[in-house]
Amino acid sequence: KTGYNERVPTNGARYFLVKRVSMNIDFLSAVIFVAVFAVVILIHELGHFVVGRLFKVEIEEFGIGIPPKMLTLFHWQGTEFTLNWLPFGGFNRFKGENDPDVPGGLAAASAGVRLAVLLAGATMNLLFGALVFSIIFSQVGLPDFGTAQLYEISPNSPAEQSGLLPDDIVLSINGETFTIERSASMLIAEHLDEEIALTILRDDKTFDILATPDSSRSREEGALGVAIGPTYLPPTSWFETLPYSFMATYEQARTILLLPVQMITGELGADEGRFIGFKGIYNIFQQTVDRDVESRNDVPSASSDAESPTFLTLQTIAMLTITLGVFNLLPLPALDGGRILFVLIEIIARRRVPAKFENIVHAVGMLLLLGLMFYINIMDFVNPVEIIIP
Repeated sequence: KTGYNERVPTNGARYFLVKRVSMNIDFLSAVIFVAVFAVVILIHELGHFVVGRLFKVEIEEFGIGIPPKMLTLFHWQGTEFTLNWLPFGGFNRFKGENDPDVPGGLAAASAGVRLAVLLAGATMNLLFGALVFSIIFSQVGLPDFGTAQLYEISPNSPAEQSGLLPDDIVLSINGETFTIERSASMLIAEHLDEEIALTILRDDKTFDILATPDSSRSREEGALGVAIGPTYLPPTSWFETLPYSFMATYEQARTILLLPVQMITGELGADEGRFIGFKGIYNIFQQTVDRDVESRNDVPSASSDAESPTFLTLQTIAMLTITLGVFNLLPLPALDGGRILFVLIEIIARRRVPAKFENIVHAVGMLLLLGLMFYINIMDFVNPVEIIIP
C-alpha cells in the first residue's frame, strides 16, 4: 500500500490495464481507419457530383457507402441520395455515363465538361490534403527554412562526439545560410568526410562547432547522425498556413510520382516502393494513433519535459488523400486519368474515339485493376511489409 492507502497494482493488474489500453487503441485505430477511407473517397465523389451538377449533367444516384442499398435518404433535382451498407466512401451514378446517345448524360456532354467532371474528384482530394496540412501547420507552426534545428542526436555519432545537442539551432554551415532549395541536409551531404563548421545558436549564445560527416554510415544512421529540419514559428493567422499547405501537398504529390523513377534508378529498393493494401494501411494507422495518444498522455516530471504532441495520424490522412488523388490521375484504363486521356485525344484529334472501343478498354482495365488490388491485399498477409513509424 502507498501512503494514501491505495493498493499498488499487481503484475496481473498491470497486464490487464496495458491490455485494456491496447484494445482501446486498436478500436480507435479501426474506427479512424474506416472513417478516413469513407471520407477520402466520399470527398472524391463529391467533387465529381458538384462539378457535374454545375454543368447540368444529370446524376441518377449519389450513394454514401457502397451497395447493397440500405435506404433512400431523399431526392433532389432528379438525384436519389442513398445510404448503403458498406461504409467505404461513396459513388455517383451518372446518367448515360458510357453511352453518348443518352441525352443529358455524362458521355453526351462536351469534351470540356467531361474533362472538368473527371478532374474534379482528384482536385477535391488534393484540396482536402492541403486542408489537413493547414491544420497541422496551425498546430506545429510554420517552417523557417532559413534556419535548421537538431531534433535528435544519435549515440556515438559524429554529431555527439563534436558536442552538438538536441534543440540546437543551426544558423549556417561553413558560413553558408539555408534556403528551401538548399537545406542544411543538402549542405551536409555535399561535404562528406570533410570537416565542416556549424554556426550554432544555443541558450541565446552563438558559436561554431566543428564536425565531420561520415560517408561510411548508413542512410538510416545519417552521415552526421542527426535528425535535422527547419525550425517552426507560430502562424499569425490560419490563412498564413495556406501557402505552406499547398507547398506540402505539391511535394507529397511529386514524391509519389517520382517513386517509379527512383525504383528504376535504384534509389529505392523493391520493398521500399512496394504497394500495400488495407492491412498495411491499417497497421500504419495503429502506430500513428498510438504515438499521437501517447504523446498527449505524457506528463512532465521534475527531471524531463513531456514530449510535444505529434500529428502523425493527420499526416497519414493527408498522405492517403493525396495518394488517391494522384493515383486517380494516372493515365490508366478505368481510372479518371484513363478517361481523361481519351478526352484529350478527342480534343487534339477533334474526333471522338468510338464509345464501344473506349468502354471495352475501361472494362479490361477495371478487371486488371481489381486483380492487382486483390494481389496486393493477399500479399499483405502472405508476405507483409514491416512498416515501422520512426
